[in-house]
Amino acid sequence: MEEILELLEKNNKLTEEQIAVMLNKSVEEVHEAIRKMEEDNVILGYNTLINWEKTGREKVIALIEVRVTPQRGEGFDKVAERIYKFPQVKACYLMSGGFDLTVIVEGKTMKEVALFVAEKLAPIESVLSTATHFVLKKYKDEGVIFDKKPEDDREAVVL
Repeated sequence: MEEILELLEKNNKLTEEQIAVMLNKSVEEVHEAIRKMEEDNVILGYNTLINWEKTGREKVIALIEVRVTPQRGEGFDKVAERIYKFPQVKACYLMSGGFDLTVIVEGKTMKEVALFVAEKLAPIESVLSTATHFVLKKYKDEGVIFDKKPEDDREAVVL
């Protein structure tokens, strides 16, 4: 099962037939394993990683550190749920260290993200403070290197 997950995590375009060959299993075994993992919410979706800078589309990504007061009997879960329900929020993580939640937000402009923080996120009663960090350039995401330089595989000639 984990072998299938590792293959799909690296390349979600692999077919069940390809996975079966790679793992020396039957297509039926692979199909059933994937179906069960989807049913059990082990596999939650199949995403494509896109380098938006090469498309010309404007997209701003921000990482927001959020300090919150946990809710009695609910901990951080209720506050996190309220935050992650906003459509601008692409990810929300409970953290250890100097702040409680990391919130990843996408918008068309820095101003749009700043307004989201000022008008939607910061006013939530449990939110004590926020610190917004804008992504200026992606070097690596989801294990994929952006703008990878082609390797020169020519051999040196010595005379």
